[in-house]
Amino acid sequence: MVTFFDGAKVALFGGSFDPPHQGHVTVAKAALRALKVDYVWWLVAPQNPLKPHQPQAMTERLAAVRQLADDKRFIISDEETKLGTHYAIDTVHALKAALPHVDFIWLIGADNLADLHRWKDWQGLMRTIPLAVYPRPGAAHKAALSPAARAFDWARLGSENAAQLALYQAPAWVMLNGKRSTLASSRLRKNGD
Repeated sequence: MVTFFDGAKVALFGGSFDPPHQGHVTVAKAALRALKVDYVWWLVAPQNPLKPHQPQAMTERLAAVRQLADDKRFIISDEETKLGTHYAIDTVHALKAALPHVDFIWLIGADNLADLHRWKDWQGLMRTIPLAVYPRPGAAHKAALSPAARAFDWARLGSENAAQLALYQAPAWVMLNGKRSTLASSRLRKNGD
């Protein structure tokens, strides 16, 4: 397991990254700037439980992410495979237990906020870790009207509070501002890029 200094602020950026693309890098770099985190920890997942498609081999995806990740504050790992976790809530509980002196944020795209109510124990996730949501083309409106956004509307912070998000007690979440990338792994797979 990766070790961090006490009080480190770390954004957890989970996904299958199948394949990773420049849009992922845009999100990770925006998190460094807006959230003022010390690291963005790319958690390359063995499988997305909500997607039936079998991803490329883990070794290939890890290598591809490492090739794109051009900042020393990016940490790339298959920690979920090592932990044996398949769901965000289980991963977060395991990481918080193993690294209690680290302030974590869960970093997702607006498309994931729109579907968060389909995740295992999504309400528990919202109550366990602050969330940073990055805008995606065509997903902002759907995300704003999603069951998760409506259920936790009272815990939403203005984007001006993003730099302090890691210090907030969950539930707390913020919609970040940033360049919206039209890249999508599913489209890249479909097109064979």
